[in-house]
Amino acid sequence: MTKPPLTLYLAAPRGFCAGVDRAIKIVEMALGKWGAPVYVRHEIVHNKYVVDDLRAKGAVFVEELDECPDDRPVIFSAHGVPKAVPAEAASREMVYVDATCPLVSKVHIEAERHAANGLQIIMIGHAGHPETIGTMGQLPTGDVLLVETPEDVARVEVRDPARLAFVTQTTLSVDDTADIVLALQARFPDIVGPHKEDICYATTNRQEAVKAMAEKAEAMLVVGAPNSSNSKRLVEVGARAGCSYAQLVQRAADIDWRALDGITTMGITAGASAPEVLINEVIDAFRDRFDVTIEQVETAQENVEFKVPRVLREPA
Repeated sequence: MTKPPLTLYLAAPRGFCAGVDRAIKIVEMALGKWGAPVYVRHEIVHNKYVVDDLRAKGAVFVEELDECPDDRPVIFSAHGVPKAVPAEAASREMVYVDATCPLVSKVHIEAERHAANGLQIIMIGHAGHPETIGTMGQLPTGDVLLVETPEDVARVEVRDPARLAFVTQTTLSVDDTADIVLALQARFPDIVGPHKEDICYATTNRQEAVKAMAEKAEAMLVVGAPNSSNSKRLVEVGARAGCSYAQLVQRAADIDWRALDGITTMGITAGASAPEVLINEVIDAFRDRFDVTIEQVETAQENVEFKVPRVLREPA
């Protein structure tokens, strides 16, 4: 039987960013240097395939430091951790490696700098997300207030409207964040913002590629984990940009083929913590059912690379 034709638009950039790449490399190098087991506090990145692969190599994933023995190395995830976590590791004389993405660390430094200048911080982010918890945990409780929507801005109670600064989670929707920033600036005209917004280059680039792809594709799949903030934002950006069917899938097995019946154009992208092997798995699943023509939709080129911590570059 002849397969129906399908033009498959492939977003570029997509998938792994430099911070995720570095975090995975840190776990692999730690296993190479110290042997298994190496403990990792929280999922190193939000992707089950990546976590399972590292677990098979000897990484042990835990939620809190008290689940780790004192005599084995522990790694902090790419999302960042509150200040209390490395402080506890140091007090227990543990060997620890911080895999926090350098662009998240930049936000931590920014928040501390504003606080040192006597400003109260408003963070734009998602409650309960590890990155938000980590950033807010750089300062004493109450020094950082969280807003998630423009409506939250209207309700937030601050110490002094003239002494405020804002920071943002790095994986937010660029457009949604712009609306919240406008609301903050309207209510607090003196609020100080970052020189350049905190949303990272990878999040921004992937959202731009999705917007360009959404104009062409009847449907769109984002390869990523349900707990991945940047992946979920890609689905929202695709839907907002006019793609009538935008869905998140972890693997090819999750694709709802009935919903895609009769399509002739399809967009595919992946969140910053999804490996290329999963994207290829999804493409192969389409090749099984359609006569696929692939077209790249490239909106930016990335050549960012972050060094791993010195402790891993030194011999054991």
